[in-house]
Amino acid sequence: MKSGIIVFFLMFNFTILSAQVQREYGGIVRGDVSGKKLSLVFTGHEYAEGADFILESLKKGNIKASFFLTGDFLRNPEFEMLVMRMVEDRHYVGPHSDKHLLYASWEDREELLIDKNTFLKDLKHNIDAIELFGIPRSEITFFLPPYEWYNDSISKWTTESGLELINFSSGTRSHADYTDPSMPNYISSRDILRGIMDYEKSSSTGMNGFILLVHLGVGEKREDKFYYFLPELIQFLRDKEYTMVDLEEMLKE
Repeated sequence: MKSGIIVFFLMFNFTILSAQVQREYGGIVRGDVSGKKLSLVFTGHEYAEGADFILESLKKGNIKASFFLTGDFLRNPEFEMLVMRMVEDRHYVGPHSDKHLLYASWEDREELLIDKNTFLKDLKHNIDAIELFGIPRSEITFFLPPYEWYNDSISKWTTESGLELINFSSGTRSHADYTDPSMPNYISSRDILRGIMDYEKSSSTGMNGFILLVHLGVGEKREDKFYYFLPELIQFLRDKEYTMVDLEEMLKE
């Protein structure tokens, strides 16, 4: 069974990537910093209350983004029309694991909590769910790990599966948009936006090649939703002469 799953994935070709990508633990965390391109990335699992607003904002801005969705998200009847809109608007739709598994210990990143066969089965089920929306396997090239947490082993298994693992670029706290006031790491949406702007101004390479991650939904505990700041963020980036593209456009040679 293990070999069958691996053979299934290795039938497909890799996207030809720029040699200038930056990696951590084997995963791509930033594209070429020599050009003013960046990629907006959105993840979805349990929640999607911001998806309509996000998709409309992207459409108004004529921006192509990348969406990484779990199998649970894709199979949720309430989210079906949202996924269809992503496909119709020609955004990239890729896997985020089938069941949103935690791959490695928070205390020791090198300590795996799953084995290779579990990883491959879960990933295959996620990809099967994507294909049901009419997306051919040849167009599924990138994988974003659940919890944005992985290690070298997960990156290696992803590569063996015919995919490239990607993760958000460090330097901003956009990925903390899920936090709520009860959490010690809570940050307000205005502060997230301000942090992005401050990083762009202070970094010698700005946000060139950046992978900026935002969640499609965060649930009821957080009333201060960062996705409502997306139009302001888009305008800021345009004023700074960035082009926002999907991952394939940003990372390919």
